[in-house]
Formats: sequence, structure tokens, C-alpha cells
Amino acid sequence: MMNGQLTRVREGRWIAGICGGIAKQYGWDVNLIRLVFVLVSLLGTLGIGILVYIVMWFFIPLESDNGMSPGPQYWQG
Repeated sequence: MMNGQLTRVREGRWIAGICGGIAKQYGWDVNLIRLVFVLVSLLGTLGIGILVYIVMWFFIPLESDNGMSPGPQYWQG
């Protein structure tokens, strides 16, 4: 189930909302996405997943207040 443009979520996020945004976009379980991210980041990739997460944090926009479309700010820290 695709909901348009990929955005970072505002609610239920742990760090930047990347995993929540991916889960929301495709209708997957957010905890499964987080687990896969941690495993990929720590096992066999020498932490490249962390770098990818930071890049995604910068380029994926934060969803708007109503959760329907991306807001104008791309960097929310």
C-alpha cells in the first residue's frame, strides 16, 4: 500500500521517523523495519546503515501536521 511520497513520521518516532515513514508508506510493521535496520547496520556492513540513515534523515521530508503531505521543512533535527 503506497501513500504517495515517502515522508518521515511525526508520531511514534524514536529518532528521526525514517523507519516509521517506511513502515507507513508500505503498510509494514515499524518494529520489523527497526529490527532489520539494526541488524543490517551492525552485522557485516561496518555501520554503513547508520550513514544511510543520516542521509535519509536529511533528504526525506517530515510529514505535515495533518500527516497527509510533506511539509516545507526538510530538516527538523
